[in-house]
Amino acid sequence: MSGEKGGSPRSDEAGRVKLGAGAETDPDLLIDLATDPSVTVRAAVALNGAAPGRINGLLAKDRDERVRILLARKLTALIPGLSQVERAQLYQETWDTLNMLVADEATRVRAVIADAVKELPDAPRAQIRQLAQDADLSVYEPVVRLSPLLSTEDLLALVTKPPAAGTVLAVARRARLEPAVSDAIAGTADTAAIRALLDNPLAQIREATLDALVARSVDHPDWHAPLVRRPSLPPRAAKMLSEIVSAHLLAELATRADLPPSLAEELRQRVAVRLAPDREPGRPRDMTAEEALTEAQRLASRGILDEAKLLEAVQRGESRFVASLLAVAANLPVSVVDRASTLRSAKGMVSLVWKAGYSMRAAVAVQTLLARLAPDDVLHPGPADNFPLAIEEMRWQLDFLARMGR
Repeated sequence: MSGEKGGSPRSDEAGRVKLGAGAETDPDLLIDLATDPSVTVRAAVALNGAAPGRINGLLAKDRDERVRILLARKLTALIPGLSQVERAQLYQETWDTLNMLVADEATRVRAVIADAVKELPDAPRAQIRQLAQDADLSVYEPVVRLSPLLSTEDLLALVTKPPAAGTVLAVARRARLEPAVSDAIAGTADTAAIRALLDNPLAQIREATLDALVARSVDHPDWHAPLVRRPSLPPRAAKMLSEIVSAHLLAELATRADLPPSLAEELRQRVAVRLAPDREPGRPRDMTAEEALTEAQRLASRGILDEAKLLEAVQRGESRFVASLLAVAANLPVSVVDRASTLRSAKGMVSLVWKAGYSMRAAVAVQTLLARLAPDDVLHPGPADNFPLAIEEMRWQLDFLARMGR
């Protein structure tokens, strides 16, 4: 070890640690101490706030991860307090060293820097983008979620080609997301990120995008609550939601102050139908079984027994009429529909709707009303809104229901 100007360093480790931490220690001696065999001595130099940039750069390549972590903590702690004068000389040196540490093989080193710069408005953008593209959660998550330096283009790139499994989720949790970014998240298959997007009150979501997410939420009941509670919910989305959410969420939806009065009243009536304690499942409000079947046959004879009529009856909670409409449209006895209802058979209900020529939208509705299935038990559309069962399976279900009555 070279001699210190004005004296010699003490030969014991404790003495070298004291010199390494000393603000007045000669820079030439600090260079020697920065390569000392003792990790404790090198750590003392790493923590020395008076160490010049060239020594910090040397320690950024230290073989011991702990030394590099201490150095990263020291440098990131210095950044917010740098004056304009200090920035001219030290700022670039500090960032040059941090840039080396941003590429460090040790996750903990990168995480220290990410945590320190996550909200800085004047950190180098290149460094922020590199941290955002990191593969480790502890590194990318705080930067992606909080950094003001990530542009819309940066965020879109992270969503389009996420470098890690949780990157899109981190983007979805950012405050004040622009519509273009929300669109990109909504277009992914990342259901957790979409749930976070819907939970984010400051995320701007276009009306068309929200409508599309409401339609997809048939397959994702965990999206229902955040959709119902969105700060802004267009009437069309609210009406679509009212057809698929559970009773308690329907009641919450009906209390929204931003709904048109006519829609709010419609939803309140629907809540009353669903929650009426004296209403027996399968019993119509205004028709006997014979009347319901007669009316269904009359609609069929006029060629107007379509899916819209079925869904209107579902919305009114007219179970007997819905069963009759479904039976007539499928050209089956009402008893077959009643058996599927009694069995609470999701597959049976879906098969009946398929036989009737209606869509999976109707299938979801009748499963809820007639079979009284909870959201988690309902069969939802397959890809491209197709039926989730094979044709052979649906034919078997219909034959099974028919044979039960023989």
